[in-house]
Amino acid sequence: MFSQMDLFAGALVIVSIIILVALFSIQRFGTGKVGFMFAPVLALWFFSLGSIGLYNLVKYDISVVRAFNPIYIYLFFKKNGKDAWSALGGCVLCITGAEAMFADLGHFSVKAIQIAFTFVVFPCLLLAYMGQAAYLMKYPDSANRIFYDSVPDSLFWPVFVLAALAAMIASQAMISATFSCIKQAMALGCFPRLKIIHTSRKRMGQIYIPVINWFLMIMCVVVVSIFQSTTDIANAYGIAEVGVMLVSSTLVTIVMLLIWQTNLLLVLCFPLVFGSVELLYMSAVLSKIAEGGWLPLAFASVFLCVMYIWNYGSVLKYRSEVREKISMDFLLDLGSTLGTVRVPGIGLLYNELVQGIPSIFGQFLLSLPAIHSTIVFVCIKYVPVPMVRLEERFLFRRVGPKDYHMFRCVARYGYKDVRKEDHHVFEQLLVASLEKFLRKEAQDLALERNLLESDLDSVSVASRDPEASGSYGTEELKIPLMHERRFDESGTSASEETTSALPSSVMALDEDPSLEYELSALREAIDSGFTYLLAHGDVRAKKKSFFLKKLVINYFYAFLRRNCRAGAANMSVPHMNILQVGMTYMV
Repeated sequence: MFSQMDLFAGALVIVSIIILVALFSIQRFGTGKVGFMFAPVLALWFFSLGSIGLYNLVKYDISVVRAFNPIYIYLFFKKNGKDAWSALGGCVLCITGAEAMFADLGHFSVKAIQIAFTFVVFPCLLLAYMGQAAYLMKYPDSANRIFYDSVPDSLFWPVFVLAALAAMIASQAMISATFSCIKQAMALGCFPRLKIIHTSRKRMGQIYIPVINWFLMIMCVVVVSIFQSTTDIANAYGIAEVGVMLVSSTLVTIVMLLIWQTNLLLVLCFPLVFGSVELLYMSAVLSKIAEGGWLPLAFASVFLCVMYIWNYGSVLKYRSEVREKISMDFLLDLGSTLGTVRVPGIGLLYNELVQGIPSIFGQFLLSLPAIHSTIVFVCIKYVPVPMVRLEERFLFRRVGPKDYHMFRCVARYGYKDVRKEDHHVFEQLLVASLEKFLRKEAQDLALERNLLESDLDSVSVASRDPEASGSYGTEELKIPLMHERRFDESGTSASEETTSALPSSVMALDEDPSLEYELSALREAIDSGFTYLLAHGDVRAKKKSFFLKKLVINYFYAFLRRNCRAGAANMSVPHMNILQVGMTYMV
């Protein structure tokens, strides 16, 4: 026979699972659909916590304010010894939530979080815990369920509903923070490519990652079903909380030392003060590993392995591409036709090299009967800044002589930039930037040619003038001698002389024949359409590699590449315009 308490616990687990499934099921609609409820619900929640705490403090025992005296810390540890040290792990749970909000910076600013925690969260929680302490002074047997016992009877059900809603909102914050962290890890090349859905047209940070969402849901349901108590879950959460604190302090120390270049003494004081406190808490929560604390360590180990394997394999693949890139001398030997037929059109060849010609281009030349008249090597790079302005998105360089019509384009995105544009929009932006590059290149060449001609004219006139070669020496070479006769001819001003002296390429770039020819060829290629040239690469470890490297690359990394989102899908490339060739990278 099951006791009434067991039946209640079972029902509670079932209700929790139902709420979890419902919460994860609505993620695909975006937080914006229910986000309007968050602020009033949380404001009411914290107001109720502070009010009830103040009520209990005044009603039962206001003398608990003496706990602010630090001497009681010493007395507490002196009286309880090891049990007091173990209780530090429970103290960590008093401040949980801060790490979720700071991880979710895609939705809130730093200043907003600082103000909210300083003037709302901290004082309300302080009053709530002081009120519970005052209640325990009179009813010490209520320690196991102090929160609900300390709530006045007339407010029990409203507070219960508020607590459930607040828990769901806190869970929502953790889910959104997970999506944001995964997206930024993907942008930095530290996580396999996954499908990202942007749920809001107005707010950039609101995203949804289906694979991560369903993975979290399954894991949460499994954890609730196995643990069936808040004690073990709290132990797991305590280790995760202190782990985040230690990692944050370590990273801040590195930033202070390398980026902010703070005084070395202050850099050492920061981990000494904060790190010692965090290590003390960590030593307390590590005693709970066998009682549920193993869970976050297991999850962290799995994610660390996935991230390390993906980054390790990607770095080796990139090094292989750099090592096997095609030399420019080889292309020059092929000529402007590249050893094949050039047909109108623009070929966008995606690769990871920021300089040099990728080896996959040789595979296209061998596999295709013809190649496009304009080739653009597109390299998408995520830079360590939040956003890149649109006018600074593309960087162009010419590859080879002009008649090759080959260019390199580096498309730069910040880790918070949203690559949501339609492929037509991307193509238009790329072509507009390419035309701007061609005009700027022609202008720079014209100015350089004009300066060179001016210098030659100055040297020629100076060599024919006996006075110039006498007393004035080389100083006259700096000023053209034609400057003295600018106003000799009637009706001619200095500005007119200057204008007439410039070549046609500076006066009107559109009249430059080479520029006009290149722009017309580009427009003809645009009219013929775009083709996306992609590599279907297979990464394999060399035969002489160590067994562990073969295991990681040939199996684990290959598994991640096969099951992650394909490059074409991740770049929003239309499948009708894709050409792929296979290639094996030996790393």
